[in-house]
Amino acid sequence: MSNTKQNGKIAFITGANRGLGLETARELGKTGTVVVLGSRDSKKGEAAAAKLREEGINTESLAFDVTNPKDHQKAYDYFAKKYGRLDILVNNAGILKESQISATGSGPNSVSAVAPEVLRETFETNFFAPVALTKKLLPLVRKAPAGRIVNVSSILGSLTLHSDPNSPIYPFKTFAYDASKAALNAFTIHLAYELRDSKIKVNSAHPGWVKTEMGGPNAPMESSEGGKTSAQLAALPDDGPNGGFFHLGQRVPW
Repeated sequence: MSNTKQNGKIAFITGANRGLGLETARELGKTGTVVVLGSRDSKKGEAAAAKLREEGINTESLAFDVTNPKDHQKAYDYFAKKYGRLDILVNNAGILKESQISATGSGPNSVSAVAPEVLRETFETNFFAPVALTKKLLPLVRKAPAGRIVNVSSILGSLTLHSDPNSPIYPFKTFAYDASKAALNAFTIHLAYELRDSKIKVNSAHPGWVKTEMGGPNAPMESSEGGKTSAQLAALPDDGPNGGFFHLGQRVPW
């Protein structure tokens, strides 16, 4: 049972059984939001949900593969039947298929070395799937008093920083991943514009370089910090920003 005072909000977080997704769920759960963890592995998802419940967070688990359209319908049916709406959608699930983040500008992560299938698989999970899921769930987000959609991007999706030789990320090129996050950022801008006259806010989050399975052990941020930006954007007030790219409240250049 939850010992946290509930705020009446319902959140769905994809890829939420570990890493950034789990930390986002923990941060939102602490504010009294009911968090539903989407996880490809139902056992891992339920184990993560049980852990959060032990912390007093109202948590549910839903077996969910973001690349499976049938699961998109399943998620719609779940929220429509149980809650009749969805207050918060965090498109967190993502993959990094390239071998490593290389600062050499050549080798396995050079553009010419990226296999077409790696590019397609990366875009399928990091771009096409969240776009399709958002379109499917948008009618339920519209039914919320003030819906929030958070697209978990990366500073590596910043075209401005990647094209600036003086930028700290300039040498770190992982083409498929970077391009997929840039495309996700474009989705944020376009959807925010479409919904500009509604109470729904759509923003991109750069969680930071975090110690996760994807981020690796050399990342400077602890995993516990990785969910803060997404949680902040998921809980924006009515006068909060729309159509932006943020890290811990600071704007990230497109």
